[in-house]
Formats: sequence, structure tokens, C-alpha cells
Amino acid sequence: MEESLAHCLKFFTIVYLLCLASLSSAFAHVRGLDEQPLSNIAILKTTLALRDSVSIKASPQILGLQGEDTEWVTVNLINPDASVNDWIAVFSPANFNSSTCLPANDEDQAPYICSSPIKFKYANSSNSKNTKTGTADLKFQLINQRADFSFALFSGGLSNPKLVAVSNFISFANPKAPLYPRLAQGKSWNEMTVTWTSGYALNEAVPFVEWGVKGKTQIQSAAATLTIDQNSMCGSPARTVGWRDQGFIHTSFLVNLWPNSLYTYRMGHLLSNGSYIWSKTYSFRSSPYPGQGSLQRVIIFGDMGKAERDGSNEYSNYQPGALNTTNQLIEDLKNIDIVFHIGDITYANGYISQWDQFTSQVEPIASAVPYMIASGNHERDWPDTGSFYENTDSGGECGVLAETMFYVPAENRAKFWYSTDYGMFHFCIADSEHDWREGTEQYKFIEHCLASADRRKQPWLIFAAHRVLGYSSNDWYAKEGSFEEPMGRESLQKLWQKYRVDIAFYGHVHNYERTCPIYQNQCVSSEKSHYSGTMNGTIHVVVGGGGSHLSEFTTAIPNWSIYRDYDFGFVKLTAFNHSSLLFEYKKSRDGNVYDSFTISREYKDVLACVHDSCAPTTLAS
Repeated sequence: MEESLAHCLKFFTIVYLLCLASLSSAFAHVRGLDEQPLSNIAILKTTLALRDSVSIKASPQILGLQGEDTEWVTVNLINPDASVNDWIAVFSPANFNSSTCLPANDEDQAPYICSSPIKFKYANSSNSKNTKTGTADLKFQLINQRADFSFALFSGGLSNPKLVAVSNFISFANPKAPLYPRLAQGKSWNEMTVTWTSGYALNEAVPFVEWGVKGKTQIQSAAATLTIDQNSMCGSPARTVGWRDQGFIHTSFLVNLWPNSLYTYRMGHLLSNGSYIWSKTYSFRSSPYPGQGSLQRVIIFGDMGKAERDGSNEYSNYQPGALNTTNQLIEDLKNIDIVFHIGDITYANGYISQWDQFTSQVEPIASAVPYMIASGNHERDWPDTGSFYENTDSGGECGVLAETMFYVPAENRAKFWYSTDYGMFHFCIADSEHDWREGTEQYKFIEHCLASADRRKQPWLIFAAHRVLGYSSNDWYAKEGSFEEPMGRESLQKLWQKYRVDIAFYGHVHNYERTCPIYQNQCVSSEKSHYSGTMNGTIHVVVGGGGSHLSEFTTAIPNWSIYRDYDFGFVKLTAFNHSSLLFEYKKSRDGNVYDSFTISREYKDVLACVHDSCAPTTLAS
């Protein structure tokens, strides 16, 4: 009897713990922290409640008269019946009634509005006395998104929207202008790719990049053009209320670059009448030759997302650290050579307009240094689409936006794994949203990527993926008892050990954590700040505090956890030469260093055998 009771108690304890883990992972959704703010608008339930007594006017009428791609707009509101539930939405295109949209559902009664706004804010956000005075002047920051804009006043809050008034239409002087360049490493070390967005179809204009060594003769390189269509989205909201035409995405390949040289470039479109449309002029420094011993500085973070400088969309709760991280990188840009944003890029979650806004946010960075991305759950995951996880985190995007808006040097961009070289660094970027386990296509890629590093020339071998395939003491991983993504280490830790990966980086968990050099759950060094000689294990780093709401740690600190920080931040790696590497964790709030270590070693230390790393040898002569 006692034995049976013990078994029952054990069973219920396990069930209870599993329930706790499920509730914990769901709790963020209950609080709304994981919800795209635009998803809180019940736009299909909109009813018409136009009032002659209400006026809403936007100025200036024409934006970007001096070539600007970002401009502040003033919205003047007069509403005698103002309420705390009133909110103002920005629509683009400006004509947003359902006659301009494809059917959004199968109901007999078509909705009045079937497309989400691109942003919104409450009418009293700039004046708490709005409900008493009935007047307000609100400031919105708009970016050029290839279409005109209008502003609409709604009453009834987000859950029961009633359309009260619509403003005049405003637009940029050239809504089709080439904008928001994103640099990325090509498939060869001496190739740089430039990707940008415009409103020019191929039958209207020929896209190209004019470029060359700064101060020398410039040449022109043709660009390929891709578009995204609504039918390529896998589900709602991306296929329905979140859909927005992304225009045309162009990519040009600048080849045969001289190593470590300063280049200038600008995007151009040759119109059918023989005239040219030009972007601003930008510059970048080309990649060093693999193995070249120059000073090299790398930034790594995940889960940044976007935020609104005008305070729209309640983004302070969604990605509260995004602008701080962006601003710190812009401020230190002269000391950065390449950036890796390892998954959860925009958190658009099917609201496609947000991709433009993200590329605008990071333009000062991505136009100057390679901006390399990895695939995360909020880019890829959707049921029955081949993603490893059957969840709906991408909002129906199923990887299409990430694969098209940004270039990565993958053999197949739908399979988002790739390798890239930068001087003394060799990077192997995995796709945690596709199966990585032993025997899979990706596993074979990972092993080949790690094995292909010439450690004499490229001593610093870096692995990165979005989900934590290594170690994390995040609370939900702790409650699962795994301290990692389930099945994360089972196949990959022997590869990290065999090829002696220096550091493995992850996002997904929105905090910072660094482990000791570790193998099979055991620290292989007691050192914490300076590692020298042979590295017997890999250091694992969670750097998912790029900007999205923070993740809690478990209260019990594992013995392999060297440093934990519940804050927003990013990592900077500085390779001084082939034997000296500096690791720094910086907080986004001030850019100061809060955790660091150094690695010093010689080539013979990389070659030295460690546990499970060397093939059998023979004494035969």
C-alpha cells in the first residue's frame, strides 16, 4: 500500500511540475509580452461611426522634399466627445477600406476594414487633458514605405473599434525611392552584397549599384530583384490583416574586393526615359583576407526587434531595449566590423509593415557593416511547413520575409544555415528552426563547417544558433530539467568538442549568461577571466537581451554558470592577433562593459588533443 502511494505521489509530482513548466512558458503570453501590439486590434470588427464634429488633419502634406526617408508629422485632432479609449492609427496605403483588399475571411458579412494599420497610439498619449479639452496635437515619425498615408481616429478601444474620422492623405515626394541598404558577406571573402528596397518594378527601371574604392573610379553592378506575394505567406495574419506589399527587394553582388579597403556605393535605378534615381552615398570597409592579422571586431546579439521613436504601439512593453541597443551600436560604429543578429529579427509576427520599419531602424548600422542574421522562431515557425517546431510564432511568415529582406550566403536561403569568414574568425551559423540532429542535412553541414576551419589562419571558431542548443539557466529550461533546448546538446556537443569550438552563442532566452569552458555538463577549467593554453571545452553564451522583454533565471545557479545578467545587452569580440581574443558583454543602457574575459594561446594549443577530440594514433613508424 505504501509503495503504491509513493508511486502515485511521484506521478502527481511529475505532472504538477510539467504543468508548472507549461504555465510558466505561457505566462508571458498571458501578460501580453509576446504579442505583437498590432495583433491586439480587432480590426475586422470595425464599425462605422463617422462624426461631422470631429476633425483630424496631418501636416506637412508632402514629406521628404530634401530627399529624407524619415520625417516627423503633426496630427491635429479636434473631438468634442473625446474618451480615454480613443486611438489614432496610421494607415498605408492611405485608402484602407475593404474595397482595396482581398477577402479576409469566409463570412457573408465582409468587414469594413481588412488591413491592419502600420502603427497606432492613444489620442491622449501627448496630452492627458485631451478628454477634457477635446483637442490634441500628436507627433508621428513616418518612414518612406512606397505608399501614401492617412490617419484614422477610432473610439471603443482596440477590442471594439469604431471609425470616427479620417485625415487628409499625405505622401513622400518619391515614394518609390531606393532605401534601407543592408550589407552582408557574400559566399566568398572578397564579395559584399547590397540589398535594398524600392517601389520600382523591373518594367519601370533597371536596378544597379555604383561603387568603387573611395576616391577612385566607380563602376556599376547589376542587381537581382525579388518580390513577395501574399500567396507565399503560410497563414494569418500574414495572409490577411497583416499583409502589406513589400515592394521590390534588390540585391547586387560587389565582387573582387581588395581586402580591408574603404569603398563607397550608392543604389541607382535607370528609368525607361533614360533618367536616373539615386540613393544617398554610403561607405563600407571590405572584409580582410581569411587569416589576415588586422584588428577585427565582431558584435553578436539576438532577439532585438524594433521600437518606435514616436512612442507608438506600446512598444515599451514589447521590445523595451531595442532602441537602446540600436543606439549604442550606432554610437560605436567606427569600432565595429561586422554584426550578427542571431534570430528573432523584427518580431513582426505576420504584420509585414514592420519589416520596413526595422530595416529603417538599423540602416545606419546595416549600410556600413555586414549585418548577418540567423533564423529564429519568430521568423520561421508555422505548422506543416517543415519547421522543426510546430508553433505559430512567425504569424504565417514561415521564413519568407527573413529569407527575402536579408541576404545570407547559404546554399539554399530557405534552409538558413551558412558559414562565413571574417579575417581570423570562422563562423558556423546554424538554423535551430530546422532539425539539427545527427544524420540530418543540417548536421552534415555543421560538421563540414567546423571541420573546414584552418585553425592556423583562423584560430577563432564561433558557432551560433537562435535557440539554446548549449546551456541556459533560464527558468523554463530549469523547470524542464534540461537547462537547454530539448535534444540540443545530444548530437552537437561531440562536434563542438571534436573541432574545439571556442565560443557558442544563442538567443531565444532574453537575458545574458556565460558558462565556464564546458563539456558534458562539466566545467573543464576553474578560470573565469583569462584562459590560456589548451581549451578543453567550449564556452556557451546566451546573448538574447537585444531588446525584447526579459526572461527570468531560475533561482538555483548551476555550477557552470559564471555570469548572469537580467538586462539588455550585446557581446563584442575583439581579435587583436592570432593568439589574443577579448570578449566583452556590454549593457545597452550605457555601452559599458559588465563581463569580460580574454583567451591567449598559440597554434600548438589548438592542435593539442583533449577529451574526445583526437582520432586514434599508432606507434608504427
